[in-house]
Amino acid sequence: MGRVAAAAILLVAAVVASAGCGGGGDTQNEGSSTTAQVSPGSAGAIVSRPGEDVALQPGTSDYQTGPVRVVFLVVDSKGRVVERPRARVWVARSLEDKPFTQATAALENVGLPGKSEAALGGVTRLYVAHVRVPVEGTYVLVAEPVGGKPIQGALELEVKDDPAAPGIGEKAFPSHTPTIASTGGDFAALTTRKPPDVGLLRYSVADSLAAHAPFVVAFATPAFCTSRTCGPVVDVVDHVRKRFKGTGVRFIHVEIYKDNLPGNGENRWVQEWNLPTEPWVFVVGRDERIKERFEGSVSAGELEAAVRRHLLG
Repeated sequence: MGRVAAAAILLVAAVVASAGCGGGGDTQNEGSSTTAQVSPGSAGAIVSRPGEDVALQPGTSDYQTGPVRVVFLVVDSKGRVVERPRARVWVARSLEDKPFTQATAALENVGLPGKSEAALGGVTRLYVAHVRVPVEGTYVLVAEPVGGKPIQGALELEVKDDPAAPGIGEKAFPSHTPTIASTGGDFAALTTRKPPDVGLLRYSVADSLAAHAPFVVAFATPAFCTSRTCGPVVDVVDHVRKRFKGTGVRFIHVEIYKDNLPGNGENRWVQEWNLPTEPWVFVVGRDERIKERFEGSVSAGELEAAVRRHLLG
């Protein structure tokens, strides 16, 4: 599957690999096994509160210092996905340290409700948390879903000044991505979505940058995404495109594989953008700089808010 499927594997693991496990990954188990040693007020003390230990399975992995968007599932010891409306989130340097920031994670839809397919395991919603991490390093995120019986879990974050994929504030790479015009209307060469997402295939990244046009670009493969979140991401981008018709904001879809065949490996546009996972959605301003980056699943609400915040006016 290659490196672009890493995020998909993590999501699949949430409903497959964790079934029958008593608790989360190594980070969480460390907190559970040292209940007597944890310091009051530490991240480990939160994990060690009364209640079931759960697994936090990440749907993102390429984090940049500054505003950090973390997508995750909560899975209980029986492999069931927990979907409470909100979860309290803390971030600390380690389980032994006190959290330096706190936030609330909200459930966001995978794709368009009633239209898009669920992710593997029937997952239709994911937790999304926004935290600020000013310095690169390894951190621990602790989450506690609100409501019902107490449950807690933890996961590790590796945050870098220079992430693998283009970061916020960087200039977008001027990729000559294919369009309806450049392929002579060969939709099979442009997209694996059926029916074709015609409205997302009219503009290239390079032409949009040259025109100083604000745009949203999605790197995704609807037919071959292992987690089944790539198709929904394209659904979301096309839905948001319709919401901003007539504003001058362009919306672009780029496939992942050479000749749209997974066996051929990643295409040159994925390589130009150095994408370590898939899918990805970038919001790019008139100044050619990236304003927002969304790894993995993104909801229509999240993307619409980003377009309004950065590309209008």
